[in-house]
Amino acid sequence: MRLPRIRRANRTEQSDSTDQSDHTENPSVGADAPPGPHRSRRIDFPRAGRHGPRRWLPSWKLVSGLFLLSVGALTGLFVAIYLNVEIPDEHDSARRQATVYYWADGSRMVSVGDVNRQDITLAQMPKSLRSAVIAAENADFYSDAGVSVTGIARAAVNIVKGKETQGGSTITQQYVKNTYLSQDQTVSRKVKELFLSLKVSNQKPKSEILQGYLNTSWFGRDSYGVQAASYAYYGVPAKDLNPSQGALLATLLKGADSYDPALSPANRERAEERWSWILDRQVEAGSMSAEERAKYTSFPEPKPPVKPTSQAGQTGYLIDITNKYIKSRTGITDKDLAGGGYRVHTTFEKDKVRALTKAVEKVRAERLDPEKRAVDRHVQVGAASVRPEDGAIVAVYGGSDAIEHFSNNADTSGVPAGSAFKPFVYAAALEYGSARKQEAARAAGRDARRPVPTMTAEPMSLVDLTGPLVDSDNTPFVQTGKKIGLETVKKLAVASGLREESMAKLEPTFSIGTSTPSAVRLASAYTTFLNGGRATEPYSVTRIERDGVAVDGFEKPEARRAMEPHVAATVGAALQQVGWSALGPPKDRKIYYPVLAGKTGPNDRMKSAWFIGATEELSTSVTMFRTKPDVPNLLPMQGVGGPDSDRGSAFPPLIWAEYQRTAVPPPSLAEAVPQGLGTVS
Repeated sequence: MRLPRIRRANRTEQSDSTDQSDHTENPSVGADAPPGPHRSRRIDFPRAGRHGPRRWLPSWKLVSGLFLLSVGALTGLFVAIYLNVEIPDEHDSARRQATVYYWADGSRMVSVGDVNRQDITLAQMPKSLRSAVIAAENADFYSDAGVSVTGIARAAVNIVKGKETQGGSTITQQYVKNTYLSQDQTVSRKVKELFLSLKVSNQKPKSEILQGYLNTSWFGRDSYGVQAASYAYYGVPAKDLNPSQGALLATLLKGADSYDPALSPANRERAEERWSWILDRQVEAGSMSAEERAKYTSFPEPKPPVKPTSQAGQTGYLIDITNKYIKSRTGITDKDLAGGGYRVHTTFEKDKVRALTKAVEKVRAERLDPEKRAVDRHVQVGAASVRPEDGAIVAVYGGSDAIEHFSNNADTSGVPAGSAFKPFVYAAALEYGSARKQEAARAAGRDARRPVPTMTAEPMSLVDLTGPLVDSDNTPFVQTGKKIGLETVKKLAVASGLREESMAKLEPTFSIGTSTPSAVRLASAYTTFLNGGRATEPYSVTRIERDGVAVDGFEKPEARRAMEPHVAATVGAALQQVGWSALGPPKDRKIYYPVLAGKTGPNDRMKSAWFIGATEELSTSVTMFRTKPDVPNLLPMQGVGGPDSDRGSAFPPLIWAEYQRTAVPPPSLAEAVPQGLGTVS
């Protein structure tokens, strides 16, 4: 009688077990689910029969399935895009827009944008040149598929991060970019480059791609393609280039701004190193024998660069300063500017540029006689005029003619400042003495915020430099630099606007002007003494537009504190006395402005002459020196313009005065009240 009950119990347990199993294997089926047959899911996720976190770990079948599905989808998308991409027409260089530069008043200065390009066939390009380019840019050019996926990925990441995108592109990709696409650095442009490069590589022979690349690449000096570059750098057609010269042109493909050896000593060092590396790479690749390589040990010095005729006179120098400023504020390159489409509004004032040019030419014509005096030959003049109010560069004189004399004398860094540097030593001494008094006051418990008398800072020898400044006496400045530390002087000079890279070695002579700031930088730095110790970065561009859209980065620079106001006033008062010494007191000269002036004098042993005159309206620096293209060092100035020229130091003040009279009409005598020594206009 018990057996039936046991069977019922077993059936019950089995039923309970079945119910529990059903619930475990299919959690989605709840207690209230309607009866019916169980249906398995297509995707077992969350996983049945698993508990806790394990339910959310996908199976290998699921992972592999999703992976294959994704790969298939991406492959399909890739194929679809590839099949639908059409190779567009090549750029028509005639349709390129020029880059236009404007004067401060909005009138047009010059248009730059005629594309200097002469297409030639691959047969007209020396085999050694082609080998050099392939060795440098894309060693496996003849075997690759036309793209570097890793290079594109790296470039895309760099674009997102706002970094440089150069490097990693194949010759095919660069050809596609030059020929079919814009130069915009965007992810979408990189994607287009990828697909077009694949298609071009499949549809065009490598010889045609290489020919197109070498005819469209930028080599600097306003030249596109090897033919134009060959004339620009060596004055010969590309077919006449030797392997050493070809390696130098291949070097320029990495970036002419950084590798044109004529632009700077650093460029030359980089160019020589890469030129040698490219020749060695050709030996490694088997395209040049070791015996041939051994013939090329001397760097193939290119000829000096020249400016197009549209940039004759001072225009080329103005463009040079403008482009340097643009590149310092943005990612725009010389290649971008040469490509055209920009509207550049500058700070240069046409009348002041002309006045400065006429002043230099007048003094040169009246005072120098290179036919009679050999020492009057090879004389160079550089000048720059800055508006103290905001740091705008309103005029420069870079040399006789930008076409004939390429180096910009107004923006060169190679001419020692001499005594014109001493005001910064004076200011540093005052700052140092003031700081010591403040420290002593705090140590004694006095109120350190009270004004400190500037002329009684201890020790006295550190600040009593007005007389030595006026008389160009060197010894007190050497002693002062030693006492306060040359690093202290350097920091104040840089804070006032002189470039760190123009600073000389910190040797005893540092305090008497062995540093080599440009005329632009000295004119700007002297405005610090006019502006209560506040310095403003000089600028030359007010606005840039491309396709009607303003380019960011050209707001006016903000003034910064470089020295205390009482320091600027004290040095400024001393500089007024320097101005009186150089130009005569206001009652004895035709210019009645209160002038703060720095200058070199007969005691300077530097091979340069300087005068910087700063008024409320303009701060203008003028330098004179002698240089010869084939001589690395400056030539002596002794006897220039005659035996009484004080090593040429007599001429910069004459140029300044002539320019000032024209550029800024003098006030009436009633308004010309000389300032006291304790104030600065």
